Amino acid sequence: MSCSLTRGMRFGCSSLLAVAVAFSASCISALAQPYPSQDIHYVVGYPPGSGADVLARFFAEKLRTLAGQTVVIDNKPGAQNAIATQYVARAKPDGYTLLGAGSGAASAMHLLVKPPVDVTTAFQVAATMGRQGFMVVVDASKPIHTIADLTAAMKAKGSAGSYASAAPNGTVVGEFYKKSAGLKTVQVNYRTSNDSLNDLMSGAVDFAVLDPVVSLTQQRNGKLRILAISTGERLQAMPEIPTLTEQGIPLDLTGWTAVTVPAATPRPIVDKLNGWFREIVSTPEARQFLNDAGSDPFMTSPDEAQALLVKTTKEWGELIKIANIKPQG
Repeated sequence: MSCSLTRGMRFGCSSLLAVAVAFSASCISALAQPYPSQDIHYVVGYPPGSGADVLARFFAEKLRTLAGQTVVIDNKPGAQNAIATQYVARAKPDGYTLLGAGSGAASAMHLLVKPPVDVTTAFQVAATMGRQGFMVVVDASKPIHTIADLTAAMKAKGSAGSYASAAPNGTVVGEFYKKSAGLKTVQVNYRTSNDSLNDLMSGAVDFAVLDPVVSLTQQRNGKLRILAISTGERLQAMPEIPTLTEQGIPLDLTGWTAVTVPAATPRPIVDKLNGWFREIVSTPEARQFLNDAGSDPFMTSPDEAQALLVKTTKEWGELIKIANIKPQG
């Protein structure tokens, strides 16, 4: 009987062990589904209709086709992009929450008194898409055709002069220009570039420093005139637009667009995202889209992009000090 009881107990334990192993294998199999197996959320730190939003929606649609999953645009504007940045930094590092930010993410490190995260360690840049600059623009009906013309007009107005901006890049360019030209012009901040257009056209503000998407669209419509771009050299997408440097304002602020993920995201997922975005950017359609939006195509590896994020973050700190911009609380 003793022997029989022992055999029975062994049989029971073995059965339970087999069930447990089978259950564990089932769980592991469920968790190890090929990426992606669910919706991807593409977070943008600016409102719908902004330049960053327009770019994200184009790439999200192309990504949907390659990934075989729905790509949802999730706008989380405000606080110098910090709301979106913090949201994605805290997201599960599984490749299903992306942040549409490149050089813009670096700016918040110096424009905020207490940045929510250190972007250089909280994120991994998965892929870059384009490089572009911000643009100094005026009402096309004004007799202002160069930065020298604008400087003369703003010196005549003194502190009664004003300019509009709606993004960190625009503010830095505007303040750097003011300091270099010795102006007392007042900066007026807007929620989006589009929000500033009525005041610009009515003369409530004298000029603006806006993103290339809005600037080029309004120039094509005959409403705005682009006087200069913030990049160190002219872009291939619009070689006819002179730089600020050419016109006596020694600035090289070249923005770049990218998609980033939480730092702990597995490298195979990062590499897959990089491959998808490279494939998209290399298409004639994407290149034309980027050119029309004032960008040159710009592709890098994840490692190159991460090094660029670190470099850009440092450069932003130096530019903001030069422009004498005080971080916001």
